[in-house]
This record gives sequence, C-alpha cells and structure tokens, in this order.
Amino acid sequence: MDTYLETERLALRRFTSDDADLLIELDSDPAVMRYLTGGNPTAPDLVRERDLPNILAGYEKWGGDLGLFAAHEKDGGAFIGWFILRPEPEGPLDEVELGYRLRQAAWGKGYATEGSRALLGKAFTELGVRMVWAATMSVNHGSRNIMEKLEMTLADTVPTPSDMEMVEGSEHGGVRYEITKEQWEQQ
Repeated sequence: MDTYLETERLALRRFTSDDADLLIELDSDPAVMRYLTGGNPTAPDLVRERDLPNILAGYEKWGGDLGLFAAHEKDGGAFIGWFILRPEPEGPLDEVELGYRLRQAAWGKGYATEGSRALLGKAFTELGVRMVWAATMSVNHGSRNIMEKLEMTLADTVPTPSDMEMVEGSEHGGVRYEITKEQWEQQ
C-alpha cells in the first residue's frame, strides 16, 4: 500500500482504479448516505464512470498531495471509508476542504477525529495550507461535534443545495466551520 498518511490506528492511501467496489459498498449504506442523499445509494455506474475517474484526476491536478484518500485500519487492513483534503475545483491551493465518509462499523471509534486531526497537521506543516474548512448539514450533530473537537470555528450558515432538498433536516440548511494555520498552531 502506498501510504499517504499514517495515524496511530489508520493508514490513508490514494485510491486506485481497482477501488470502485469499496466506494460502491460505502455509498450503498442508507445510514452513511443519510445526510448526503437522504439514504439513496450512489449508482454503481456513477461511481465507476464519474466518481472514481474524478478522484484519480484530482491526484494528477494536485500532484498527489490533495484529494480523496482511502482509509484502512492498520490492525487488519479493513477499509473504513475515506477522508478528503482538497481545494474547490478552481479555488486557491492554500484553502482546502476537510471531510470524511466512514462505514457504520467505523462510527463511534474516534477515527473521524483521528484522521481529520492528522490531515490538519499535514495541511498546515507540509502542504502550505493557510485555511481549512468543512461543511455539513445543520442537523448532522455527529459531524459538527467532530469539527468542534478539532477546534474549528463555526464561520457561516449555508443554504441547502438543490440536489439535497429531499434530505431530512434540509430545511435547516448547512454550516461551515473553519480553522486557520494560526489558530491550529495555538492549540
């Protein structure tokens, strides 16, 4: 495995063209997709023909330093989901999004906080990032708690995208959290 980043319990790596089934399985769980699609799975052909090619193209675009990274338990190697650290499509490279999507079996184990904390460290010490942001639905208290554990600051409320209006709680909109390099260094 070509490791991008390691934590105490996790190894993150770049996805490969052979990983479509991992993404399909992850996106087929209604609980995982609850705050993204209202629980509807991502069609396997979309994962194979759109999502995975976009992930791989991101590595090319950002030199492999930014993008979507597969997360595995170091003990046993089980795939637990993915983490994201990347700019907006045409955004500045020193302003990146932090996020994750984990299998239910990995929930409640501190993996989201552990992986996110390590990515913040890499972003601010190795990648020249100035600010990291994360967004979620207002009603997604689990993700909001993780952002607060990371000492990210609630920066703004955001409207619900039109393709997410069917999601339970969409009428409450979303939230955006941020942390700057200076804030991170003061922790």
